[in-house]
Amino acid sequence: MHTVWKGAISFGLVHVPVKMFSATEDKDISMRYIHKVCGSPLAYVRKCPSCEVEVQWEEITKGYEYEKGKFVLFEKDELEALNDSSSKTITILDFVDLTEIDPIYFQKTYYLSPDQAGGNAYQLLMTAMRDTGKIGIAKISIRSKSSLAAIRVLDDCLSMETIFYPDEIRPVSQVPNLPEVLNVNEKELTMAKLLIDQLSTPFEPGKYTDDYRAKLLDLINHKVAGEEIKIAPAKPEANVMDLMAALQASIEAVKPIPSDPGTTTAKPKKRAPKKTSVQAVAGGEAEAPAPAKRKKAAPKPKA
Repeated sequence: MHTVWKGAISFGLVHVPVKMFSATEDKDISMRYIHKVCGSPLAYVRKCPSCEVEVQWEEITKGYEYEKGKFVLFEKDELEALNDSSSKTITILDFVDLTEIDPIYFQKTYYLSPDQAGGNAYQLLMTAMRDTGKIGIAKISIRSKSSLAAIRVLDDCLSMETIFYPDEIRPVSQVPNLPEVLNVNEKELTMAKLLIDQLSTPFEPGKYTDDYRAKLLDLINHKVAGEEIKIAPAKPEANVMDLMAALQASIEAVKPIPSDPGTTTAKPKKRAPKKTSVQAVAGGEAEAPAPAKRKKAAPKPKA
């Protein structure tokens, strides 16, 4: 891994020398703009619209547009002077519970490894945070940009998530067309909860894949091989207007398949054989004995 930052974690008077590595990578397939006429890739030129000349990097500085078309300019050393000695320190300000932070604040994840002779302090901080179940809220400056960060234990490694400052989060009140009054049908709500319950499962990140990227890579390979590719248009999805019908169909689609299909079909009951009086008594049932047939009286002798 490439080291993106070197410094130290500071909590109280304890300093933990660390190196920072990016924990994620963007696997998006990069495309370039090509001139159709000749097949050449297009280049982006830094050109001044006033001087009508191409501008070199050494002639470029940074500026802030405070009014339309008006800028204040800054030299590189002026901006670097704003970073004090803490620019190489991850300063932990507080320890909090991870559940207290809404995911909307998280930006990018980094791994932190011990640097130089900081192994003991690194293990101490990691073990203490794991045992207490706390994460550290810190300040850090990366590439001249100040950011909040969350330091936490991930497996046997300290990790850091940069997080937005509160004033960088747009309030929900700015979202248009939100319902002012919630009006939910109780039957539909019950069905929706049942569907959520049936779709609920432990999080297994390995089962999720980027289908679009896989199809694009397959298409690229076919084109490199010179094959002619025709992609069938996707079938338009049916617009289900009946919400209750959509919920019912969704629940039916995710119903678990029973392990023994034979148990789902009710077989016709066989009529039980009639029990004898002995069987009835043995089985705890009271059954009256069948009445005895009367014998015909013998005819009287004639006188």
